[in-house]
Amino acid sequence: MLQIVNTRDGVSPSEIAQATEIPRPTVYRLLETMEQLRFVVRDQLTNKWRVALHAKSLSSGFRDADWVCQVAIPEMVSFGKRILWPVDLMVFQNDHMEIRESTYYLSPYSLDRGMVGTQLPLQDTASGRAYLLFSPDKQRDDVLERLKARSGSNAPLMTPDGSLDQVLDQCRELGVGFRKRGFRVNTMSIAAPIMTGENVLACITIIWLRSALDFDEAIKLYRDPLLRLAERISESISDQGDESLQTT
Repeated sequence: MLQIVNTRDGVSPSEIAQATEIPRPTVYRLLETMEQLRFVVRDQLTNKWRVALHAKSLSSGFRDADWVCQVAIPEMVSFGKRILWPVDLMVFQNDHMEIRESTYYLSPYSLDRGMVGTQLPLQDTASGRAYLLFSPDKQRDDVLERLKARSGSNAPLMTPDGSLDQVLDQCRELGVGFRKRGFRVNTMSIAAPIMTGENVLACITIIWLRSALDFDEAIKLYRDPLLRLAERISESISDQGDESLQTT
């Protein structure tokens, strides 16, 4: 049964029962037992089951992305319930930032639905700017060179918040990535990095309505709690001892 869970990206008890021909009540009992042994974990967003970090001791089949449901999502859910604004988990993919998970379903103020999997422009997002700011110098320079080459111009990269160089300087002063303007005209956002060693594994972003909260007030309210959230997730991943995690 553990092999069935391991070979699928999240599986329900009924799917396990169908695949193994084990009665569903027995499947539930076995899942509860394996959960107590820390071999499986239930995804709080989908209510499906995945292989847990501890199962690495049994096989090499553990998927790096499982840190998302085991470490990041519980922290995001707790944080999102406190602040009420949506919280997104963003990952770097092909010189864009992709929404990996979101607490939009918890937020009474969420404007966007079904955004998970959406790719957003790196230089125009708070998460992309946090990714650039906290990445190793060479990695950041390589990404910037690709963005400049794609623009077809030697001029400085521009964003709705000003030149990217100036924006990154402001991010450095604030200690977080930020977006005041851009593709979501009704919102602003800040982002903090989830780190594995010197690399940015992902970024956590808070999005709020500009009509409800000005930027300076949001910084006062949310910057330090967001940084602590990102640090807790980073430390939890490190505590699991998963040295195989890599940025994409």
